[in-house]
Amino acid sequence: MTNTRFQDSVKHLLLVGGGHSHLAVLKSFGDTPAAGARLALLSPSRHAFYSGMVPGVVAGHYRPEDCRVDLGALAARAGARFLLDSAAGVDPARREVTTARGERLHYDVLSLDTGSSAGGLAGAAEHALRVRPVEPFLAGWERLRESARRGEVRRIAVIGGGAAGVEVLLAMRHGLAGVAAQFALFSELPVLAGHGGRRRMARILGERGVAVRSGRKVVAADENGLELDGGERFEAQAAVWATGAYAPSWVAQSGLATDARGFVAVRDTLQSHSCPEIFAAGDVATVVGEARPKSGVFAVRQGPVLARNLRRALAGEVPVRFRPPSRSLALISCGDPYAVASWGRFSLEGAWVWRWKDRIDRRFVERYRLGPAGG
Repeated sequence: MTNTRFQDSVKHLLLVGGGHSHLAVLKSFGDTPAAGARLALLSPSRHAFYSGMVPGVVAGHYRPEDCRVDLGALAARAGARFLLDSAAGVDPARREVTTARGERLHYDVLSLDTGSSAGGLAGAAEHALRVRPVEPFLAGWERLRESARRGEVRRIAVIGGGAAGVEVLLAMRHGLAGVAAQFALFSELPVLAGHGGRRRMARILGERGVAVRSGRKVVAADENGLELDGGERFEAQAAVWATGAYAPSWVAQSGLATDARGFVAVRDTLQSHSCPEIFAAGDVATVVGEARPKSGVFAVRQGPVLARNLRRALAGEVPVRFRPPSRSLALISCGDPYAVASWGRFSLEGAWVWRWKDRIDRRFVERYRLGPAGG
């Protein structure tokens, strides 16, 4: 096991994870470097995928490269050392992060934006295609699509009635146009609970022949399908796990303060409740007192505030508050170039909504495809 430290006169900012918030941090430090600070980025992948465009890749509207950012290039522009590895633990007392390969990375200020874990039910790892991480999911989707085209997959079950599950199901359906495959959606809660567009989406799912099984809990997956609570079985040749967000196990094991589900508990400044030199944003964090769904929308909004507060922490200044919006706009794609817009209790739908979403998503990715530092 090696230990990487830097000169005491240099403040070391360690970014763990290439999530949406850290994209804003890297861009900020690339635009305006912080004097006396040295940056490092730890990520298990060289690319960060913009989650809002992943269903479009499945549907065939985008190529994978259309929705990903080169973290290595973005880190280089910010003057950050790029480490291709994943976090395995944090030692707050020593101010060190341990990587999966056994390296120990020292930090003065630490920021976590790793996203959430895929989690899963019994048998999911072996028998279900999980939507996170994105790269293995897209590779698995290519295999599933070929199997369906050969007639080996006739029924596909998607577990998860949130926006991710609905979008991925409809994207797969569109990507398998002309293939005789049936789709079923399982959700413990009503589909798109809390979204103003849930009735519109329920109608669209029905019009497209999707069997919706809400209020039923899936307890296990195997090679022949799903087992539901109460002992009922659902036969399917393929299952896709797209429900919920789970905290990485190493977070709680590191002794950081967490919420009831194991996510890093942070203040409205995005600082850890137990270690003020540690910040966290995106799905891996929960702002205590501000219950919000795990969504890329909030991670994007947290990014500029996180960047500002990391600069202030390096300079020994008081951080500012992150003030989340009372509601957020959700643009939910429907497989084909059609989408539903949900804002609080209100909703709209149409091909124009998809074009609107497409422009927003492309603009986000292009923001982080940058030239040299200061350019």
